[in-house]
Amino acid sequence: MQATSPMDPCVLDAMIPYMIELYAKLINADPKEIIFSYDAIESNNTSIKGVAKSYNNKKKHIITTQTEHKCILESYRSLQQEGFDVTHLPVQSNGLIDLNQLEETIHPDTSIVSIMTVNNEIGVMQPIDAIDAQAAGKVPLYVNTMNIDRMSISGHKLYGSKGVGALYVCRRPRVRLEAVQSGSGQERDIRNGTVPYPLVVGLGEACKVAIKEIKYDHQRISKLSKRLIDGIQSKAEHVYRNGDPVHSYPGCVNLSFAYVEGEPLIMVLKNIALSSGSACTSASLEPSYMLRGLGTDDEMAHSSIRFGIGRFTTEKETEFVQKGIDLKSIQWSQH
Repeated sequence: MQATSPMDPCVLDAMIPYMIELYAKLINADPKEIIFSYDAIESNNTSIKGVAKSYNNKKKHIITTQTEHKCILESYRSLQQEGFDVTHLPVQSNGLIDLNQLEETIHPDTSIVSIMTVNNEIGVMQPIDAIDAQAAGKVPLYVNTMNIDRMSISGHKLYGSKGVGALYVCRRPRVRLEAVQSGSGQERDIRNGTVPYPLVVGLGEACKVAIKEIKYDHQRISKLSKRLIDGIQSKAEHVYRNGDPVHSYPGCVNLSFAYVEGEPLIMVLKNIALSSGSACTSASLEPSYMLRGLGTDDEMAHSSIRFGIGRFTTEKETEFVQKGIDLKSIQWSQH
């Protein structure tokens, strides 16, 4: 035996069920309802296209929102080209959907309602217990009492590794799901492909930590978030928060700085990791479609900055950001 000797597959086989149990415990699900993937984008594609195709053209109406994650919108666009009837619900100016409007939109031919729990750009939390993962590990989730049929997760969203995710598929009542890719029958033949076992083990540990720290993390991040927002708004005028300030996850703060372009502001805030949108739309120079969905005009959308506050953010770092906001050094837009 050498230090480089590979792990016995039997050891891995013994480890994986334990990791599945940890993730299932995080969202209060049955371990048999968990399927591993490479990330939430793959889980979303598998979930949406798998359910749509399983109905075999019997239910061809699907619903989402105008501010949904890009991979959801692209999946819906693909299904629309196949003849599905797609409804994109608008959101209110605070980013929340109108539940009455959603109820009126659902009819017997509806097979899917896909709505993001926590918006990845503005942090708004939809009333998921009244409907359907950005939220796992950040806020308590009870898939049964919240009537969630399917839910996606990315490992890096709860301090795990990139390149691993999971999909929750309800068994009772059974959710029909057709595989969208052919393969060797892994993950109950729903998601074919080799499972990245080392990353799955890491995801399990991330879930274990999240279960233990979720309450403390939320309280601490809420405190830091308030200090950051109050500090910036007290120092600079015409700074507006995008999205509902109450029904939101405090670790995702999106602010618009009136008359200031977001990109130049990011350049001035040296040594601070910021973004003017989500990583999933970073290739586009257009104003955020999510902010447009709230009714924000293009100029304000261009001036938006997303601040991420997490488990490892310190008070000194939030103070450093506040001190770095110097609008006098920014080239102001002409109005």
